[in-house]
Amino acid sequence: MREVAFIKQNKEKWLSFEKAIFNNDFEDSDQLASQYVQIINDLSYAQTYYPKSKVVIYLNQLAAKAFQNIYKTKREDSNRFIHFWKTEVPLLTYQYRKYIYIAFIIFSLFTAIGVISAANDGEFVRSILGDSYVDMTLENIEAGDPVAVYKSGSNWGSFIGITLNNLKVGLIAFILGVFGGIGTLWVLFRNCVMLGSFQYFFYDKGVLWESVRGIWIHGSMEIFAIVIEAAAGLILGASILFPGTYSRMESFKNGVKVGVKILISTFPFTFSAGFLEGFVTRYSNVMPNWLSVGIILTTLGIISYYYLVYPFKVHRQTQNEMLSADML
Repeated sequence: MREVAFIKQNKEKWLSFEKAIFNNDFEDSDQLASQYVQIINDLSYAQTYYPKSKVVIYLNQLAAKAFQNIYKTKREDSNRFIHFWKTEVPLLTYQYRKYIYIAFIIFSLFTAIGVISAANDGEFVRSILGDSYVDMTLENIEAGDPVAVYKSGSNWGSFIGITLNNLKVGLIAFILGVFGGIGTLWVLFRNCVMLGSFQYFFYDKGVLWESVRGIWIHGSMEIFAIVIEAAAGLILGASILFPGTYSRMESFKNGVKVGVKILISTFPFTFSAGFLEGFVTRYSNVMPNWLSVGIILTTLGIISYYYLVYPFKVHRQTQNEMLSADML
């Protein structure tokens, strides 16, 4: 069958299914599962005969949306809170994974801009971080403790203040996505340029390793979470710019719903980063290298697994379970 005929034959069914998924307009989960299998069959056919066609992308996205709705109806054996973290968020991050990848690419580019700017302009770091902060850090370096700034204040005071600030940055990055994602990119740009110039400053002063083993104890989760929050903002912006088959308002509502869930998923990591910064980073200069490196790799591994690996496992598991259930 030619692709045009295939699309014409199934277009009405696909659009009807897409509308039903968006409005949750199914009589029961069995009806949803049955129609889902039809979509999977169409996707399999399209992948075989039209592998480079846009219809493959469309059907894959439609199937992913169906996964999410199907598993919202299968929580009898699990707590709603557990389901959110264990299944719902991973399926959402799988479905919108391209926005996470884009956010990481942009993060890398903006951070590189900060590094290159600091390397080519001796005053750039001062213009970004401020004279008082740079002068204080220089004094700390001369005193043999480059990250002494993290020892100021009480443990609890630092933890609360830092966590609230990081939550604010994440919220702003998401909310400003309403301007077509431009606001989100601006927040990411400011933070990434600051990060790049900040780390180059330590490199230029010959204390890069001392800064890395201290700052990234909390920075692994903190920075990673900001990138995910930026991805949520990009999802919100894309829902306005590219509504697809939905009305712009319906697409926006869905973008808000998805973005808020992904944003909320970062909060435990933001709290953990604040805790580490308030209670652990201040001791980085007295702990052995293996311990600081171990903490950095562990925290980075946990958050990387949750957002970059685990979603694929949940997606594969839910797909297999639905196909098995339909065969019974």
